[in-house]
Amino acid sequence: MVYSKFSYFLSLFILTISCTQNLNLFANGDINLIQKTCKTTKYYDLCISYLQSDSTSTEANTKGLAIIMAKFAITNASNINSYLSSNLMVKNTNDTLTKKVLKLCADKYLSATSSLQNSVQDLCSELYDYAYMHVMASSDYANACHNAYKRNPSLVYPPEMAAREDGLKHICDVAMGIIDGLVSI
Repeated sequence: MVYSKFSYFLSLFILTISCTQNLNLFANGDINLIQKTCKTTKYYDLCISYLQSDSTSTEANTKGLAIIMAKFAITNASNINSYLSSNLMVKNTNDTLTKKVLKLCADKYLSATSSLQNSVQDLCSELYDYAYMHVMASSDYANACHNAYKRNPSLVYPPEMAAREDGLKHICDVAMGIIDGLVSI
């Protein structure tokens, strides 16, 4: 697990460096651009909250804002994967079905993280359709975890997982809304 966290942060660092070296992501931005951009998304308040929490967002252009949101989604998906992988939910169980479903869920959130990292690369390369597709796939990976519980009626989908799933889906929806604006530019 230590290696995977190290490789996650290394990948995120490399993506950040490659994007900022190759593209001018941090120009012409301001709070008005953030508000204007967030109005095009499904969750305006969430968008504003996340972007205003990042000090670089006021200097970012629209592509930079999309990358910032994708990075928030990466962090969110990675945190959910860590949560599932830490066995917090299965400490006191010998139920192999529960463990199997939780392992599947952890794998899905790892895939979501990877897909979101691909979206950042796509954004850096101005491949907006691919970036959108990768963010949408990440949201679907979260849905696959929920569906694994539905296929096993003896298991109850934990409310804390439902909240985490919704959180990632909302962040992905915001990122897709911002990317939609880039496609039309």
